Amino acid sequence: MFVIANLLLALAKILHVVLQLYMWVIIARAILSWVNPDPYNPIVRFLYNITEPVLYNIRRRIPSDFGGIDFSPMIVILVIMFLDYFAVPSLAGMAIRLGV
Repeated sequence: MFVIANLLLALAKILHVVLQLYMWVIIARAILSWVNPDPYNPIVRFLYNITEPVLYNIRRRIPSDFGGIDFSPMIVILVIMFLDYFAVPSLAGMAIRLGV
């Protein structure tokens, strides 16, 4: 059982790192939206390509009558924080109970 426990603990740590990195990517995208970046810059294109599918799904589901303010990055960050505070400790707790 220790192999499964170690696997769950490793998954929890990797999930934590991935969620934190994606949160910072979302923050970078939000900051870029305040300025007028070059749309042909490879970094800008990468940030838009990696965040737009998630942000587009959120934008479709929330009303857009907030005076032109895009709240989708904030909603995505809150979801990421929820997952980081809920899923990661749950996986780590399961690993501990299995006998790490």
